[in-house]
Amino acid sequence: MDLASRHLALAVSRGLNPSIGKGTQIMARILIIDDEPQIRSMLKLMLERDGYEVVEAPDGIEGITGYRQKPADLIITDLIMPNKDGIGMIIELKKEFPDVKIIAMSGGGLNKPEGYLKGAKKLGAACTLTKPIDREELLQAVKNTIKDSNPTVQETPIDSA
Repeated sequence: MDLASRHLALAVSRGLNPSIGKGTQIMARILIIDDEPQIRSMLKLMLERDGYEVVEAPDGIEGITGYRQKPADLIITDLIMPNKDGIGMIIELKKEFPDVKIIAMSGGGLNKPEGYLKGAKKLGAACTLTKPIDREELLQAVKNTIKDSNPTVQETPIDSA
């Protein structure tokens, strides 16, 4: 089996939506959880432009349900949301799926975001970001988190052999 076939088989076995071709990447599936539709849309656009498959959920309850039905390679979640906040969601998902990779983000609500973000990091978030989100910072955090959790999901030049 050649290198490209091995990468394709591995990606498919992990439930990824691979895009294989010369100079392309095997891209990850990302679940965005935020109660603000504009934020979800903005993040989705940024990530899809960089080649990721993106799915959305408006709160922690729907995010957990979606993850259980079809796990993503990475979750990006807001921390302050109705129904089930990001902190509660992180606790529940980490109990059930200890290896889940999460990037937590917050604008702070009534308080400064640092307290929420420190809590998320202590509970297992791989990375934290302060809103408003900088595109380059987000993309770098996503690449680092995915690469750290799964070294096969990265830029992969394909041999022509």
